[in-house]
Amino acid sequence: MKKIQDTEVRWGVLGVGNVCEVKSAPAMKLVPNSKLVAVMRRNEEKVVDYATRHGVSKWYTDAQELINDPEVNAIYIATPPNAHLELTKLAASAGKPVYVEKPMARTYQECLEMIAVCEEKNVPLYVAYYRRALPHFLKIKELIDQGIIGEIRTVHINLKQVLKPSIVANLDNNWRVNPEIAGGGYFFDLASHQLDLLDFFFGKITQATGFSSNQGKAYNAEDIVTGSFAFESGVLGTGNWCFTSAESSEIDEVSIYGNKGTIRFETFGKGEFTLEQDNKGIEKLEFNLPKHIQEPLINGIVEDLLGQSESASTGKSAARTNWVMDELTKNRIA
Repeated sequence: MKKIQDTEVRWGVLGVGNVCEVKSAPAMKLVPNSKLVAVMRRNEEKVVDYATRHGVSKWYTDAQELINDPEVNAIYIATPPNAHLELTKLAASAGKPVYVEKPMARTYQECLEMIAVCEEKNVPLYVAYYRRALPHFLKIKELIDQGIIGEIRTVHINLKQVLKPSIVANLDNNWRVNPEIAGGGYFFDLASHQLDLLDFFFGKITQATGFSSNQGKAYNAEDIVTGSFAFESGVLGTGNWCFTSAESSEIDEVSIYGNKGTIRFETFGKGEFTLEQDNKGIEKLEFNLPKHIQEPLINGIVEDLLGQSESASTGKSAARTNWVMDELTKNRIA
């Protein structure tokens, strides 16, 4: 697989929006051997504003023009999922590595097309499942691999959120609950992080089945999903996601049960988790998270592109998560 021939990665960002304010793009200026050299957004006023505030010298309103910029040697696609496939094809055709936001695409089939074009053009494909590189999740994986809680038996995801009035009032501008843009609703946006983490911890999910429904009727996408899944490692899991819950029942918890203990954590909370071992009580472990949350993953991608290490999140690993989401939601209950 061709990486890059240069001594530094010079990023061009397509769809420079909210995710690029703090989470991702600023880290591209901080990581060693990495620069942010160009940004693109169709709205000229907004892209000029971003470039000015963040000290980026080049800006574009056309994706192909940024891709063709000879100074840019790697592309970050920060648009909603409906544009990921098309833009990946354009970037790969120009021979430039691709880093794409999560979820990787709207469907597993689109993911396969993205992988295929990148393989055909011999360019790497990475996906922004940045939790794989955060310190507390790395520690959890280390503890699992060391057998601290014994042989893993089951894992359970429980995510419940309130349907906020602001969501209902702003549906026309909320692509995250528009299946034509996002592939689904908040399940695709949030559960993708959780399922990818489990892939990171335990390996590939080989079987998955579930049910989805739209109980709240606030928008067209599913707002509740339940399911079960099995990993190739033998671990079994379940998930329950509801985005129209009561405030009193809001929860974000993943529980990993071994035959010698339990690990519990919030996917979207602080850099902390609890470890409970038989006869040793409960221990709380806390870690500092970076200001720019994608920085550790971006650092790994830059090192991968320069031939120094391997990235934790690739197109192939991310596509597996889309497959699981498709399987869990395909049985839609009216």
